[in-house]
Amino acid sequence: MVSQNGVQPFALHPDNPRYFLFRGKPTVIVTSGEHYGAVLNLDFDYKKYLKALADAGLNNTRTFTGAYVERFDSFNITRNTLGPEKGRFICPWARSDQPGYANGGNKFDLDKWDDAYFARLTDFLETASGLGIIVELDLFCPFYVDDHWTFSPMNATNNINGLGAIPKEDVYTLDRHAGLLAVQEAMVRKIVHELRGFDNLYYEICNEPYARDLSQAWHDRITDFVVDAEREFERKHLISWNVANHKGKVEKPHPGISIFNFHYASPPIPIEENAHLNRPIGDNETGFNKGRDTHYRMEGWEFLLAGGALYNNLDYSFTVGHEDGSYAYPDSQPGGGSAELRRSLRTLKEFIESFEFLKMSPDRFAIQKLAPEGARATTLSQPGMQYASYIYGGGQTTLTMSLTNGSYNVEWLDVMNGNTIKRERIDTDGSITLVSPDYKTDIALRIRRA
Repeated sequence: MVSQNGVQPFALHPDNPRYFLFRGKPTVIVTSGEHYGAVLNLDFDYKKYLKALADAGLNNTRTFTGAYVERFDSFNITRNTLGPEKGRFICPWARSDQPGYANGGNKFDLDKWDDAYFARLTDFLETASGLGIIVELDLFCPFYVDDHWTFSPMNATNNINGLGAIPKEDVYTLDRHAGLLAVQEAMVRKIVHELRGFDNLYYEICNEPYARDLSQAWHDRITDFVVDAEREFERKHLISWNVANHKGKVEKPHPGISIFNFHYASPPIPIEENAHLNRPIGDNETGFNKGRDTHYRMEGWEFLLAGGALYNNLDYSFTVGHEDGSYAYPDSQPGGGSAELRRSLRTLKEFIESFEFLKMSPDRFAIQKLAPEGARATTLSQPGMQYASYIYGGGQTTLTMSLTNGSYNVEWLDVMNGNTIKRERIDTDGSITLVSPDYKTDIALRIRRA
């Protein structure tokens, strides 16, 4: 395990806390990861999966603890990694000697920990650490339908402790939890203690708490508990709040929260709405868009070029037996993911990292004119020094920019592979007009003062 002594975990960058610092380098998170079951699904080969992410040049994965687990067919997902086969589910709590768990095997004992689970969880973090992959660990998730609650170890039918004989809507509350709050707090303390030494980790309190209107007081209580559990640590881990689907303005956030994540984000809206936070804004789940990989490529590029710091595509090509991301999912799948998309996201990550991006900010006025009609551009800039733009639509574009006097190097790049398609050097005393090479759907533009 990575030692806490002298090791700075994944953190906000001190020079620009809208971005991250990881192992001494300014960092953006870009990935395309499996459906959060890498640890809790015993059939999933997470070592092969993590290597596939690293080989693709990506640096993040999102995983659930096991307090929540799905049926194999939840949300119409074929080969759902978050829905283990019967008897193949593992979680923080140990199995008892009494049969009767809803998805095979013995019931759980909420007073005992499963050593095999924590060995698997820490090995997952250790493997990810060696590959430079940052892990988002989601502690909890609401129960969307009765089937999800039916499979939870916290449900009274699945444990021997007599706890959880309540509706799924009452599980995450401060007043109607029927004893489960203490179980949840104990789980948090145990996980935080076991993972205290890892530098490649941050916690998300709850996936989509808004989906079932979970109590903000409960969310704040669990945040307090993570903060308190790390109080004696020399180095603390960042904590994320999953704010909303699409967009939403954050007012008076809990002081322990450092990352603000959205699902199915609509760039640039959640970034602009929350500029006052001066903290990283993330898009950490995609899906339910029929545009497939073209849409998810566009969503990632526009989100980061609008000033976002984190993009995680939900990638359904990773399944049990296809941990290398080779599964050819059916058209009914509610999202995308492929080796081709991962190549484009690697290009996005490398494109951002080719700039001194800590010095850059979203710039809606850098491009003054853009043709043809229907094309759109998203730009980060350090005015007069460096400009990063993503253009979607058109096939070929002509744009006008206002730059301070001087010489600039201009490059047009293929978003699929990062290759430079066209390069030129320009001198300007103000306004310039640039004509792109031909492209199919989208293209990137890099301008630096010479």
